[in-house]
Order: sequence, then C-alpha cells, then structure tokens
Amino acid sequence: MGMRPPNVTESGTEERSGQAPSSASTTEPDTLKAGLKNRHLSMIAIGGVIGAGLFVGSGAGIAKAGPGILVSYALAGLLVVLVMRMLGEMAAADPSSGSFSTYADRALGRWAGFTIGWLYWFFWVVVLAVEATAAATILTGWVPAVPQWAWALLVMVVLTVTNLASVGSYGEFEFWFAGIKVVAIAAFILIAGLAVFGVLPGSEAAGASNLTGHGGFLPNGPGAILSGMLLVVFSFMGSEIVTLAAGESAQPEKMVSRATNSVIWRIGTFYLGSILLVVLLLPWNSKAVVEEGPYVAALNEIGIPHAGTIMDVIVVTAVLSCLNSGLYTASRMAFSLGKRRDAPKSFSQVNKRGVPAIAIWSSVAFGFVAVIFNYTSPDTVFQFLLNSSGAVALFVWLVICFSQLRMRPIIERDMPERHTVRMWMYPYLTYATIALILFVVGYMFYDAEGRQQMVMSIVVGGLVLAIGIWRQRRDANAGRQEKLPADS
Repeated sequence: MGMRPPNVTESGTEERSGQAPSSASTTEPDTLKAGLKNRHLSMIAIGGVIGAGLFVGSGAGIAKAGPGILVSYALAGLLVVLVMRMLGEMAAADPSSGSFSTYADRALGRWAGFTIGWLYWFFWVVVLAVEATAAATILTGWVPAVPQWAWALLVMVVLTVTNLASVGSYGEFEFWFAGIKVVAIAAFILIAGLAVFGVLPGSEAAGASNLTGHGGFLPNGPGAILSGMLLVVFSFMGSEIVTLAAGESAQPEKMVSRATNSVIWRIGTFYLGSILLVVLLLPWNSKAVVEEGPYVAALNEIGIPHAGTIMDVIVVTAVLSCLNSGLYTASRMAFSLGKRRDAPKSFSQVNKRGVPAIAIWSSVAFGFVAVIFNYTSPDTVFQFLLNSSGAVALFVWLVICFSQLRMRPIIERDMPERHTVRMWMYPYLTYATIALILFVVGYMFYDAEGRQQMVMSIVVGGLVLAIGIWRQRRDANAGRQEKLPADS
C-alpha cells in the first residue's frame, strides 16, 4: 500500500533492502476480503463515537463536575479530534488492518508496534466481558427465567458467529446497531431541544437557570473539570475503529478522509449537544441523573412515557454494537500482529470467507475467560483486568502522536498524491496534543480514583514493552548471526 516496515512486506516475508515492496500481497491467500461497503464504513464512523458510556456513564461526570462537565467533554473532544486528524493523515495515505500499531512499527520501531498492538487487543477483549455482562444484566431484567450467565454466553456466541461469517456480516450488523444509536440520540436532541425552548405541549422554556444556579457553573471548583474529563475521555475510545475497518473496503482512502473530516461535528452534536440539553433541563445535583441515567431522567422530566424501557433498549443496542466492534477490532489487531510476526502466525491465516478465524476465536476465548472472572472474582481478578487496561486509550493516543511526527515527512516525500488529510499546524499542534495527553496522565496520578488505573496500566504496559524490546533485540541478533561467515 505504499509504506512498509523496512525490508518486510505486509505478509511478513523478507525483501532485499532497497527494493520496492511487492504488490503481490494483495492477491495472497492470507489477505482480508474487502467486504465492507461505503454505507457500512459511514455508519461505523458515525456510531463509533457513541458508546454505551454516553447513555449511562455520563451521569457520573455530571455529578462530579456539574454543568462544567461541558468543558470536560469539550477538552476530551478536542483531544480526540486532534488525534483522529493525525491518525487519519497516516491511514488515508496507507490504510492498514493494524492501523496505528502498524504505523508505530514503521515510525518508531518494532517494539512500539508490538507493545501498542497487544495493549489495544487486551483493552478490547476486556471490553468484551464488560459489555457482555452489561447486556446480560438488562436482558435478565426483561426475561428473569434465563440466568444472567446464559444471556452473556448467548450474546457472545451470536456476535462471534456474525464475525466468523464474513466481514460483510459484521458491517451489516454494525450498520443497524449504529443506526439505532444515531437515530436515538438524534431523537433525544430533537425532543429535548423542543422542550428547552418551550415548544413541546405543557413545557416552558428552560433558560439557563440550571447552568448558573445550584452552586454556579463550576459548583465543585475548576479542578472538577479535570476530574470530569477523566470520567469521559475513555468514552471516546472507538472513534479509531474506522481506520482499522477501512482496509477491508473498496475505497479506504476516501472513507478515512470523510470520517476524519466529520469527527468534529459528530462529537459536537452527539456529545456536547446532548449533554448541554441534559444540564439545561435538570439540576446537575438531581439524584435522578445518577440513579436513572441522565437521558432517562431528562425524558422523564419532559414527560415521555416509558422512558426507562426505551433507554434500556437503546443501551442494549449500544452494548451489542460495542461488543460487535470490540470483537472485530481485537481480531483485526491480532491478525495484523500475526502478519508482522509479533503474534502466532496462525493469527494471520484467513479462511475461504476472507476472515481471520483463528484471530477471532483467540480474541473471543479471552473474552469468555474474562466473563467467567467477572462472575467468580469480580473484586480481584476482573478488577485487575479493568484497572490494568484503563489507561490504554491514552497510551494509544500518545503513540499516534509520536508516529505522526515521524511519518509526516515520509508521506510528503514518498507519496504526496496520497497526502489527502493533513494535520493542522504541523508540528506545533502535534506537540500541543502530546503535552495535553501527558497532562491528563499526570492528573490521573494526582486523582485518587485514576491513580490505581494508571499505575496498573503502566505496570502491564511496561511488561509488554519489555517483551517487545527483548523480541526486537533477539531478532536483530539472529539477523546478525545469519550474516556472519561460516567457520571454515
């Protein structure tokens, strides 16, 4: 696709230094099938930023920061926009199933691609367990006769079969899952907006009393903005999935450019727009915001009947969407690692339907194990898995920034015709983004709730990094040994 790691093709075979990469890899058996349609990628891009955390977890952020949570979302959204711009610049030039892991491999070294690839895989297989349990909890409330573990097993099996069938099946499921999320949040914005302006029957214009009353815009002080940011920043994880999926589409460069350019309005509308309406309609310290969830509480305030049931359906859809995408993302990262010989070679094997079946089974197997730990050891083993993967998003974003710094000159020199997405004010905004991420990392050490996540994530990340450096040095030594003349 243009850029390759030095002397290694996408299929992992060695090339002589100085030769251009062969294009034959696109016709090899172990190649992913381009089965995603443009409408699939469009909805994956739009729905990728709408996670279950927006519908449920945003209540904790409002309770922490008050109306100032809007600033928290704005800062986190700005961070994501800048990182996605950098990632989009690299992905538009060279779409890859390994996305930022592949670019880190090329720009920073094999140790970087290995480390961030495995950490990202670890993050998503833990998410599989979290989302399967969340879906099972709601479904058990609807059908108590079926035990919770059975629901968790069922949703995992159904989505595993979907991903194994074909990439088109994943795309079709995600198209409808994401479509429901988008329609739901759009409907909420419309209804809540009408209520705020007093257009709905029986409603009065909300005004700004809930923004400035009840202790003011920052009732818990300016520091609460950063605490709120820690709660919401991880809900944006998933916006990068479109860059992994683009490699399995017919027009990857076009779709990456479109997704990157639209990320600003997606975050501005779905996150900032909807949360603004919530804090206009409800006092930030209302118990219902946390107990019922901000969107259910707002709909109840407006007088929408069965708001809780409606939102449960939407949350289940969002959870299934996250599960579907999580399994897809984890398997494609495992596939890419296998291609680069940083995972078992079997991970890079593709079946006759063009999907990496072994990578999918390996990812879902770990997810099943994590689900079991969630039931047997929720406060020990499973809590460790959650905490040790909690800061992976920040690590990923940091690696994307450093990779873009190194890749930008290469793209400009070797493939100017593919340089369709450009990071603004390079390199100054890239450095500013790095500084902001490091500031968030530092604040997590300061924050009592974030400190444990950061420490455990660094421990696990350091272990994976050590393995990556050892593997790189081992392979480098092996290469030098092969070049030594044989004993006479």
